[in-house]
Amino acid sequence: MNESNKPLEKSNNLINEKSPYLLQHAYNPVNWYPWGEEAFQKAKSENKPIFLSIGYSTCHWCHVMEHESFEDEEVAAKMNEKFIAIKVDREERPDIDSIYMSVAQITTGRGGWPLTIFMTPDKQPFFAGTYFPKTSRFGATGLMELLDQIATVWVEKKEEIIETAVKITDVLQKAASPYQTEYNGDELIIRALDELDNRFDEKLGGFATTPKFPSPHNLIFLLRYWKRFRDKRALSMVETTLQKMHLGGIFDHIGFGFHRYSTDREWLVPHFEKMLYDQAMLTIAYTETFQITKKETYSETAKAILEYVLRDMTSPEGGFYSAEDADSEGVEGKFYVWTLKEVKGILTEEEMKFFSKFYRMEEEGNYLEETTKEKTGDNILHLKGFPSVEEKKKLELIRIKIFEVREKRIHPLKDDKILTDWNGLMISALAKASRVFGEQKYQDAAEKAVNFIFSKLITSEGRLIHRYRDGEAALTSNLDDYAFLIWGLLELYETSFKIEFLEKATQLNSIVMKHFLDNETGGFYFSPDDGEKLLVREKLIYDGAIPSGNSVMMLNLLKLSRIYSKPDFEETAAHLMAVFAKQVSKVPSAFTFLISSLDYAIGPAYEIVLVGKETDNNYKEMLDVLYQNFLPNKVVLFKNTEKENEIEQTLAHLKDFKTQKNKTTAYVCEQFSCKRPTTEFSLMKEQLGLGE
Repeated sequence: MNESNKPLEKSNNLINEKSPYLLQHAYNPVNWYPWGEEAFQKAKSENKPIFLSIGYSTCHWCHVMEHESFEDEEVAAKMNEKFIAIKVDREERPDIDSIYMSVAQITTGRGGWPLTIFMTPDKQPFFAGTYFPKTSRFGATGLMELLDQIATVWVEKKEEIIETAVKITDVLQKAASPYQTEYNGDELIIRALDELDNRFDEKLGGFATTPKFPSPHNLIFLLRYWKRFRDKRALSMVETTLQKMHLGGIFDHIGFGFHRYSTDREWLVPHFEKMLYDQAMLTIAYTETFQITKKETYSETAKAILEYVLRDMTSPEGGFYSAEDADSEGVEGKFYVWTLKEVKGILTEEEMKFFSKFYRMEEEGNYLEETTKEKTGDNILHLKGFPSVEEKKKLELIRIKIFEVREKRIHPLKDDKILTDWNGLMISALAKASRVFGEQKYQDAAEKAVNFIFSKLITSEGRLIHRYRDGEAALTSNLDDYAFLIWGLLELYETSFKIEFLEKATQLNSIVMKHFLDNETGGFYFSPDDGEKLLVREKLIYDGAIPSGNSVMMLNLLKLSRIYSKPDFEETAAHLMAVFAKQVSKVPSAFTFLISSLDYAIGPAYEIVLVGKETDNNYKEMLDVLYQNFLPNKVVLFKNTEKENEIEQTLAHLKDFKTQKNKTTAYVCEQFSCKRPTTEFSLMKEQLGLGE
């Protein structure tokens, strides 16, 4: 067997790729090409349109379309005769995916994966869609018919097709050129809350009926809204959502971690793939909610997510893998579901009785077969309610027994490519969890990942590389790679106070300012100025499955401005917000991470400098105040008096910061105004607005 899990037959042009997704298609009878000049030149020389298919390795409907059509000799023959077929892994080339997903949304009003695009040899799209069945059914055009239609029109009405393609390209280019407008920041924050409130599911949490996505940046925004206004409603929406998600089947109760989304309102039936970015962002949401509420259920959930990531999603070298598939043995969810008989065969009668008190299982099952919609006897484990501390201990022993049996099953495919941007998110989550929960192993894992990136995913000029797999680092880095990693480095500095992480963040920020910033209008392009020339150089701001690079860069710039006392960074952040303000004002709740960054900019935000020794009890008490309280809009610097020259070389303005009474001293500044230095942690709390 080869890596694509296909018999050793004739391979196509994807065989030498590193992407697990592309390798899955390497033995299709379709003569796939990777994105590149060879494919475009062939299309030009043979005067054929291009069939572009974009997906990712853990995409269920991508698998369905492959098995149904791309493995089919009849479909392949038609595609090979009339088209040049190109496969793209959206996780390797998010720049390509974003452009053509915009095409789908502009022309059809919807998008998703697999993404199907027909375009000219000059990369200009003229038709877009998502999944197509092999043959037409229930009014939906089948791929076989569509291929014939497109091929006929290409021959008979090519000029009209090119005219359509030019118009679509023109719309894309105009949309990619926003301009600065005025806005009311407080109004955007309040409107974002109102929009989320209007969509909130009072009973089950979340902000939709079906499907339901975790959307952790919505929750992260709501926590900041609670902090700003002490709004109990905002916190209640977060708690309801986090609790219902943990109880539901979207959480893997046996092996931990969260699945991609729920197909139903109840969070019961997930789409079973697991994505690294969801684990990272949900860890942050649960960790911050614990800071506010001090409820152990949130810390336990965050720690469970990280246990899964460190156990199953971490490479021996320290980088984090991208995803795990929904399918195993060709069946979605098979790895995760249980019959009542299977569980009874693992547990004693007493254990089974205790287990059944908390977990819902049915003889006929609660999981419907995808095509027939009939119950199969399979159960998705989900909790009836939260057990007590003592009950948790007994349930944990039972969980381990079931987990050990599950480990012997055939596992879903692991997409073991390591992406710089998603690793940046995970580093940020680990760093935050380490300081809040006092877990050194999380800091160690974050540091190991940073060391991996700076040894394997960086060029000799200090530029990041997007993807690492199977010993190869490749693909031009994008804005998200830099933005997310800078965020992770700033979080890791605040956890470790190792100046190297601050310096690395600064170096990367300089590259972003040089190669991604639009100096004329403001905001950052997704691709660098020396990257591949595509149809359009986009500026992205929508906070979708993950925050946009611009949203995170705004936060980074605000923090770096305060750390280095550089107002020009804050000015760049202000221009960024202004250039997207018109877009954001239409639906503020679609940009909640950007609004969280705006919340930081409006303030109150704090700069805190601690001066002293790590061995000083005063230092530990002050850190405890900073770590255990929810204070998101801040930067913390530590001047170690035993190594003071170290930080002064990077931050010269700290030279005059001294200890008082030979004790660790806190210097607190708020909104460009500094309060008097103090050695009393109770006064520091008061200065930070953390009084009782």
